[in-house]
Amino acid sequence: MSAHFKSGFGHLLLATLAFVIMAVLIALPVRRHIYRAYQNVGLTFGVNLNNISTDSYKIWIETQPENKTPNLKAIFLNEEVQEANQLADTTLVLGKTLGVDDSKWIEVDLSEQRLYMKQNGNTINSFLISSGKWAPTPTGEWRIWIKLRYTRMRGGVKALGTFYDLPNVPYTMYYDRGYGVHGAYWHNNFGQPMSHGCINMRPEEAGIVFNWASVGTRVVVHN
Repeated sequence: MSAHFKSGFGHLLLATLAFVIMAVLIALPVRRHIYRAYQNVGLTFGVNLNNISTDSYKIWIETQPENKTPNLKAIFLNEEVQEANQLADTTLVLGKTLGVDDSKWIEVDLSEQRLYMKQNGNTINSFLISSGKWAPTPTGEWRIWIKLRYTRMRGGVKALGTFYDLPNVPYTMYYDRGYGVHGAYWHNNFGQPMSHGCINMRPEEAGIVFNWASVGTRVVVHN
């Protein structure tokens, strides 16, 4: 085989390989690449590009009813999901009633994907959680500013496949604008990041924390 033939064959092989790679990239949904860039920016710089990080979303939270709202579709990542069954009612006072008790607090370890109920320096219970995957969960210390037995959550971006519109989210405790601890009926992948920045819990376990905590309870989130 001549050197000229080998050289020509090599160039043809490289050109074919480049063509195949370009064809695959073109065939992939463009939004996948856009979303990866969007997600990397958020995770790298700790910025949540969704609306829950805004003060206007906090105002929207305050307009939501505390009672279960029937006949609304639940959507997560652009797909319709099954809503949870009716959960047991609570007799606790909800809303903005202040009940500060600094002997107890909620601690969330993002590296462990676990929430701890702390009282007098002791761990009295702990549960798996799902923190931010589609956008980061901020670290820091806050206090619960509102408790809602049920609430509606909406955000994400349809074009990127991250849109969600979730009615009747149970046992929600917001601590920093639209970031909160709440039950999640739309997935069962606890122990792995799955949220848009909130702290997802199994609904029945979120109810335990909800009944224990008060508006004013500290929430500490760390890596």
